[in-house]
Amino acid sequence: MTDEPRIDDYPRRTADKLRYADTDRQGHVNNAVFATFFETGRVALLYDPDGPLHAPDGAFVIAKLSVDFLGEILWPGTVEIGTAVASIGRSSVRLEQSLFQNGRRVAAAESVIVHIGTLDRKSSPLPAHALAALEACKRV
Repeated sequence: MTDEPRIDDYPRRTADKLRYADTDRQGHVNNAVFATFFETGRVALLYDPDGPLHAPDGAFVIAKLSVDFLGEILWPGTVEIGTAVASIGRSSVRLEQSLFQNGRRVAAAESVIVHIGTLDRKSSPLPAHALAALEACKRV
């Protein structure tokens, strides 16, 4: 892998369509929308309809989001979102993500996601099936 990640370096990939409403006065996609794109990537992994990773009585909450803005995203078009698992804890997972437009990396993010019980709203151990799925999403 090169120093500069490419979309193919990420085990999980998805895309979002850019909307005109995403743009700001400078004519590029507003920086607040970058967080929405990163959310799209996280949700595709954690809440995949074919195999959500939470326990039946669990859910995921975001505890940290750090974004590095590396370039502009311009409308129209799409943005590709790459997601990889950086580390797995007892009840949390740290994700590394990047946004790409036309093959150019435009943003990077690190997030910490915590698995909680839906009744007590406290951290809860990640289920075994989640641990296996998350392990498979680590970058090699």
